[in-house]
Amino acid sequence: MEFAKPKLARHYAAVLCGALALYIVSCAPGVLWQDSGLIQYRIQHNDIEGFLGLAISHPLFYILAIGAKYTPFGEFAHRVNLVSAIAGAVAVANMFLLVRLWLGRNFPAVIAAVTLAVSHTFWRHASIIETYTLWAALFLAELIMLLQYTKTRRVGYLYWLGLLSGLSIAVHMLASIPLLCYAVFIIYLLAKKEIRTKSLGILVLLWIAGALPYEYLIVKNMIQTGDVTGTLASVAFGLRWQGAVLNTSLSMGIVKENFLYILLNFPTPNILLFFVGCFGLFKMSLDRGFRNVLLALTVLFFIFAFRYTVPDRYAFFIPFYCMVCVLTGLGTHLLQQRMSRKIFVFLLFFFSFLPVGVYAALPALAKKMQLNIGTKNDIPYRDDYEYFLRPWKTGYNGAERFADEALSLAENDAVIYADTTTVAPLLYLQEVKGKRPDVKIVSGSVKSKNAPGFDKQTIGQLLEAGPVYVVSSQPGYCPEFLLDNYDFVRAGILWQVVESQDRIEPTTNK
Repeated sequence: MEFAKPKLARHYAAVLCGALALYIVSCAPGVLWQDSGLIQYRIQHNDIEGFLGLAISHPLFYILAIGAKYTPFGEFAHRVNLVSAIAGAVAVANMFLLVRLWLGRNFPAVIAAVTLAVSHTFWRHASIIETYTLWAALFLAELIMLLQYTKTRRVGYLYWLGLLSGLSIAVHMLASIPLLCYAVFIIYLLAKKEIRTKSLGILVLLWIAGALPYEYLIVKNMIQTGDVTGTLASVAFGLRWQGAVLNTSLSMGIVKENFLYILLNFPTPNILLFFVGCFGLFKMSLDRGFRNVLLALTVLFFIFAFRYTVPDRYAFFIPFYCMVCVLTGLGTHLLQQRMSRKIFVFLLFFFSFLPVGVYAALPALAKKMQLNIGTKNDIPYRDDYEYFLRPWKTGYNGAERFADEALSLAENDAVIYADTTTVAPLLYLQEVKGKRPDVKIVSGSVKSKNAPGFDKQTIGQLLEAGPVYVVSSQPGYCPEFLLDNYDFVRAGILWQVVESQDRIEPTTNK
């Protein structure tokens, strides 16, 4: 196989090592906020299914991360964060290999790889524990196999494509979009009699084998609930995201934000190379099937993310960004054919790293301009401008500092209500580091062991038994029944729940 040649293998290894060095340095060293913290919580509890529906289960990712949990090196949270860092490095190396095999030149492949490596959203998700980098690594491996098949017509590459596609589904349902494109391509090959029915059968079996972790959860849920339709809905939408997945309406605010997301990821003149690559797809000689798959994936990934309405939809642009980088490599190749001077090569290489400088300066600039980046910006030990606008998380320990202080100031046998952003760090310090096991932590998603019920019926008894705190007293982050019926007194970085003065009947002298 061409990509097994020693020289190319050395180049691949060099890119892999460079990306590993970048992401290991930028990787968060400990517990994290929000979804990443809840991922750490699931890994700590060996939970491959989750509690938000099967679409959010990502079982293969958790199997690998749980394996990393048991390695005897460093702190648990850092070990599992490194899973995303290592997967991100593999994805960058696979991007290099894909473009190198396709175009036959190292420089366009390097530009494509660097463009992906320093794109904001991808880099950020390689610095924290998330599923997207592992999915990207598998997806780019799929494209390598598809490319190799179109170049050699060896059916073995299709078998690898089937296996990798199954593995991708077991990591993230984003893989269903390329699966649709591959299915159309395979049907075309069958119609043209380029592959036999037997080969299709082997391909399908390999796909089933790759997707086994996900299939296991689906079958288990069907058996346990007896609800086939409900299980399939959970597979497609999770517990509450059907409207977002099927959304077809857009506001001007969402459109503006989406274009800002794209600009944030490619703040460099090199973005023009993407458009050159799009144009070049129709001008250069290449396999028609491979070109059509690339075009279809680019359009479908863009449409899916652009009209998605979940709060963290910026992450769902990562597949589209992968396609942007592939076509940026093609644009580099086409321009290099016309402009081979060293100054051209130097400028493109320099511009490919320009985003690093932008991200370094952006938090201070955004803070000075008081830009609204859509966060509540009141979480202790987290500067939202730096946390969200700077992709690297080197040395960041804000979540652990918050949890340590919150648990330290709580009185004996207190109850702390935490929203989904802050609950995981509290549980991490309590369960992993053994801090304050007497404090009961509750939230709308997960809670500490033996935590009491926390609702309108039980809150009175809880207040009589001991102090009750909330992390935030803002609507959306604090239960409505508390906001409507109780007051809050500042207690360090927490708020203590107290009886509302309006509910206390005044006494009169008779």
